[in-house]
Amino acid sequence: MSTNHEPRDRSLLALEAWTNGAKALKVVIETPAGSRSKFKYDQRLGLFRLHKLLPMGTSFPFGFGFIPGTRAEDGDPLDVVVLGEEPTFLGCIMTVRLLGIIEAEQTAHGKTIRNDRLLATPENQKIHPRLHSLTDLPSEQLDAIEHFFISYNEAEGRRFVPLRRRGPAFAIRRVARGLRDASRARTGESP
Repeated sequence: MSTNHEPRDRSLLALEAWTNGAKALKVVIETPAGSRSKFKYDQRLGLFRLHKLLPMGTSFPFGFGFIPGTRAEDGDPLDVVVLGEEPTFLGCIMTVRLLGIIEAEQTAHGKTIRNDRLLATPENQKIHPRLHSLTDLPSEQLDAIEHFFISYNEAEGRRFVPLRRRGPAFAIRRVARGLRDASRARTGESP
């Protein structure tokens, strides 16, 4: 019988990101598709907070979440747009396949940072099981996703500028960097 009484980190950010032999990722849904409420995970409490409400008549057209154990330039975990067939729920942990990334800059209060959006699809997608890359999506859908983030940020007094779209190989490298950056932040190591 083990007598090790060290507390384990049970927060959602302590989950392993890669699953299924590193072919798929775990994503935690912060805001389900169709929600007007924008939620944000509070790591200190291990709970979700209501962050803000979108304007009347506006809702998230897709699931929006994060990859546990990663860190983006804004200090939060990497953001993920989940293009699923059905809305999920707040706090749902999904296994997804990366389709690519929309590289973007976000400017607020005169400061510009990278704030990329990874795009993914549920691994067990039934209607669209052949989605493997951004090139499998209609360009109009990608334009609409970019427009949502431009409008969403504009309503908050920020500027969101999509820079380029890249495929799954680049997105996988971005996740690897996000995992390294989170590990360095935990140990106090500089990048």
